[in-house]
Amino acid sequence: MNNSQQREAERPRARGTDRSLARRAELIAIGRRLFADTSYDALSMDDIARQAHVAKGLIYYYFKSKRGYYLAIVEDSVAELVSRAADGPELPGAERVHRTIDGYLRYAEHNQAAYRTIIAGGVGFDAEVQAIREGVREAIVATIAEGAYGRRRVGPLPRVALLGWLHSVEGATLDWIDRPALPRDTMRELLVKMLGGALRAVEEIDPTCVAPPDARRDD
Repeated sequence: MNNSQQREAERPRARGTDRSLARRAELIAIGRRLFADTSYDALSMDDIARQAHVAKGLIYYYFKSKRGYYLAIVEDSVAELVSRAADGPELPGAERVHRTIDGYLRYAEHNQAAYRTIIAGGVGFDAEVQAIREGVREAIVATIAEGAYGRRRVGPLPRVALLGWLHSVEGATLDWIDRPALPRDTMRELLVKMLGGALRAVEEIDPTCVAPPDARRDD
């Protein structure tokens, strides 16, 4: 078989792969909406198939089980959130912190179902789901640490402070997308100032963990 014949033979397979990826992505998008509004245990595979207007076997074909389907939804949502939050690595530290928080809020605002799935939806204390959520938190904490301290890995004290701040961000953001009384810019500035307070508290406890200039109070 010459090169031209080989390329021609591969085209149907490539088209089939593209269609499969598109179909899988479509099912994940549907699942984001379903699991954002309904708990994991409350949705059966029959419910999912009916609301998605697909045969139940198609979901089993792509994801093997309901749990596999849910994990794929969470992983897809997490990857997009982390990518959005980590945007702008070339920026100076303070700007990167602002960009990270703004990207986080923009994602939550424009992907509300996916954000709720990541933060609040799901299967309770399923270890694998919890590991995915902890992974996204660690990635965002590392991004904020790099902007604030110039390095992704920090000691236990600043790490706990940043993680505690992030948990408060999650709760505030869930409330904000449910009751969007504040403009996104105002939310961003509030969260930035809350972060500054956490970084100053760390420095007060351990002076070797110097807060960035932007986090200091005006004298």
